[in-house]
Amino acid sequence: MDAHVSPSRVAGRTRAPPSKSYTHRAVLAAGYSDEAVVRDALVSADTKATMRAVEAFGGSVDRDGQTVEVAGFGGRPGTPDDVVNCENSGTTMRLVTGCAALGDGLTVLTGDASLRSRPHGPLLDAVFDLDGRAESTRRNGQAPLVVGDGMTGGTIEIPGDVSSQFITALLMAGAVTEEGIDIELTTELKSSPYVDITLELLADFGVEASRTDAGFSVPGGQSYAPEGGAYSVPGDFSSISYLLAAGAVAGAEGEDVVIEGARPSAQGDSAIVDIVRDMGARVDWDEGAGELTVSAADLTGTTVDVGDTPDLLPTIAVLGAIADGDTVIENCEHVRFKETDRVSAMAEELAEMGANVTEQQDRLTIHGGETDLVGAAVDGRGDHRIVMSLAVAGLVAEGETTIAGSEHVDVSFPNFFEAMRDLGAEMTER
Repeated sequence: MDAHVSPSRVAGRTRAPPSKSYTHRAVLAAGYSDEAVVRDALVSADTKATMRAVEAFGGSVDRDGQTVEVAGFGGRPGTPDDVVNCENSGTTMRLVTGCAALGDGLTVLTGDASLRSRPHGPLLDAVFDLDGRAESTRRNGQAPLVVGDGMTGGTIEIPGDVSSQFITALLMAGAVTEEGIDIELTTELKSSPYVDITLELLADFGVEASRTDAGFSVPGGQSYAPEGGAYSVPGDFSSISYLLAAGAVAGAEGEDVVIEGARPSAQGDSAIVDIVRDMGARVDWDEGAGELTVSAADLTGTTVDVGDTPDLLPTIAVLGAIADGDTVIENCEHVRFKETDRVSAMAEELAEMGANVTEQQDRLTIHGGETDLVGAAVDGRGDHRIVMSLAVAGLVAEGETTIAGSEHVDVSFPNFFEAMRDLGAEMTER
């Protein structure tokens, strides 16, 4: 399906979807428990993959709107009757690998072509070192994976610059092992706030885990049990970034865009608030009410290190294409290993729209002062974040922008186009 975006102005009130990162972790944590309710959950293509995995391990999942009731497997996953298909969800694949390693039998994990190209080698090595079995069927560190044989815990070394999701998987599984798991990082941890999310959520489920001088530690023999039997998911700042950017670049004159659901949490992507402010937009954040208010402004370029906030790269790149001067996105090599190579994808697709962009292995520079965006036919690359960021660019490009693969927003923000239309954006899908 294609999205067709025409130049338009936005104003009004909208609500951010629940956090995808928190929902994944909460649903799996509920699976590790005896039973738990996850409220305000994001129900999307990716989080449904995690729900199916919990069911494959012997739990049950009942959904009523955004309320997910889980009867868990009490920390001991069963052996699935069939292959577990994680579809396009890298978070599901990584987190479920840790869970599958606890099983006495073997679990086969796979996904779509994009997911089968993503790296898992360091996590597989860690499971093996913890007395579990973890293999890539193609022996290249990529899915399909075969995992199981009752991982017992211990101490492992693992690089921190490939994926923070490896750390999350081991912390979540380590809590129910016999020995617990001590994680020693061999390289600097990238995307560190995502591990902070994990630590925050584990605490909310009654699980002790902590940072150490060497990395992280989680004692074994613990149980998952949220206070009162329920957990509520906060709003998603990765998704908020597109709404905030739309208001900053295409806000109607004299009017605001108000974004509800912006409750403070451990999400690193809340950095988008300060980034948009630094570029010149007026952004007010009522943290108590969980509301962001933004109005359009003339933006200027900035320099942003996305080592801890990789999902913000597409949004920042679009802001840079509209701003005056250069916007430099640094420390972004790890962003090449997402649903697609997001560094090259944004460089190439913005160039199709007339942007002047310089791409390096670990840096993306958008020369906004030398850019006049024009409508074009662009490819969303099967990546929800590429689609949504290009849609924001289309709001201010001259002429119509057509984005291939608009259906992929279902991964994290299923009602994205509806929310944008409610704000006044001229966007259609067909």
